[in-house]
Parts: sequence; C-alpha cells; structure tokens
Amino acid sequence: MTPFVSLLLGAALTLLALALAARTTGFRAQKPADYADTTPQLDLRKHLSGPILCEGVIYGPTGRVSSRFVADMQGDWQGNSGTLTEHFRYDSGRTQARQWQLRLGNDGAVAADAADLEGTGAGRVEGSALRLCYRIRLEKDAGGHVLDVVDWMYLMENGTIMNRSQFSKFGIKVAELVATMRPVAA
Repeated sequence: MTPFVSLLLGAALTLLALALAARTTGFRAQKPADYADTTPQLDLRKHLSGPILCEGVIYGPTGRVSSRFVADMQGDWQGNSGTLTEHFRYDSGRTQARQWQLRLGNDGAVAADAADLEGTGAGRVEGSALRLCYRIRLEKDAGGHVLDVVDWMYLMENGTIMNRSQFSKFGIKVAELVATMRPVAA
C-alpha cells in the first residue's frame, strides 16, 4: 500500500469514526425517552398557549453568531390541535412570519406542518422535553436550501422553554439556534 493510499484510508476512517461519534454522543444522540422521568411535565397545550416572547441567536457553520432575533408568538388550541403563529424580527431588519399547525397524539406523538416545511414534521413529548424533526425550505434570499432540522425544547421550572435546534445539509451541521420562549404576563 502506497503512503498516499494509506493517508486516504486513514482520513476516511477518521471521518467515519467522527460521524459515528456524533451520532452516538451529544446533541443528536438524545432520545425523548431520556427525559421521560423529568419534571415539570411539558404540555404543549398549556406551555405553547397564549402570547409568548421568544429571543434567540443563530450560529453559522463556524460557530459564530450569524443572526439575532426576537419573535412574538401566539399559541391557540382546540383540544389536541393547535396553531402557533410566529412573527420574527432579525437584527438585520428582516422580518419573517410562520404559522405552525400542531397535532398531538394521545401517546406523546406530535405532527407539525408549516408553509415552509417539506412534508410533515414528526416529534415526541416525553417528560419535560420535546424533540421535533422536520425539513425546512429557506427563503430564496437565504439560498432556498432545504435543511434537516432537529429541534429540542426543554421546559424549565418557571415555565420558560429553552429551545435548541441544529440544521444540517447532507448530514453536515450548517447552523444552530438557541432561544428562550417565555409566556407574556397578562
């Protein structure tokens, strides 16, 4: 085996090992069942209801903050079907609106639809956490790419929801979002 082939084989094995490690440890390795016994219990009909203030940052592929935002949200529910309306204001001055249609199963399953999703998002609530996976189509001015999203929400004791999302393309993380979602006092 030539030194060049050995180098390529070593690099390929290293990349494979890193990919496997990323899938079995860290953010992507979490499962809803990991949070089954945690409290307080997340009830989307309660905790994503009424007016909500969301503040967050988006990190680009280099790990630096690429955008900051504030969003006004409104959650409305009829039984196990809900609508979450979001109005984002970014630090660039750009605005964005999205309306989620959420459906809850009696077993903790969550289905989510929005105009900029490719297909229906699927998730699960267990204990104090929600994992939601979906494919989102970016706006044309942001490249129009379709990204895979793993979205985790964790309910805190004071009713605040901490949201962490990772966005990937071809299995490579290209962005991350961290945000808080707090009920607006009446």
